[in-house]
Amino acid sequence: MLISETVKRSEKMGALFTALPIITFSVLIWMYLEKEPMEKIGNYMGYLFWYVLPTLPMLLMFPLVLGKIGFWPTLGLSALMTIGCFGVEVLVLKRFGIELL
Repeated sequence: MLISETVKRSEKMGALFTALPIITFSVLIWMYLEKEPMEKIGNYMGYLFWYVLPTLPMLLMFPLVLGKIGFWPTLGLSALMTIGCFGVEVLVLKRFGIELL
């Protein structure tokens, strides 16, 4: 809700706050305080990197398509695009010995 209110005043600041990895930092701190092994924390961050990559094309496509087909179709197309990019990423990374699923 805080970010939504921020966007009403400034799209740039809202986007900046959204991009901050607040949840990631919270999870890292929680894992550390629960004495998870450092290897597990490192693996978490490595997988997080690979899971974020397929969302990046959607972030570029969304504003380009939004005015042409409307909000809901753009949101649906974004979801499909992200799923497709993730599928391609899984297949490509598997060739390099990285298993995401």
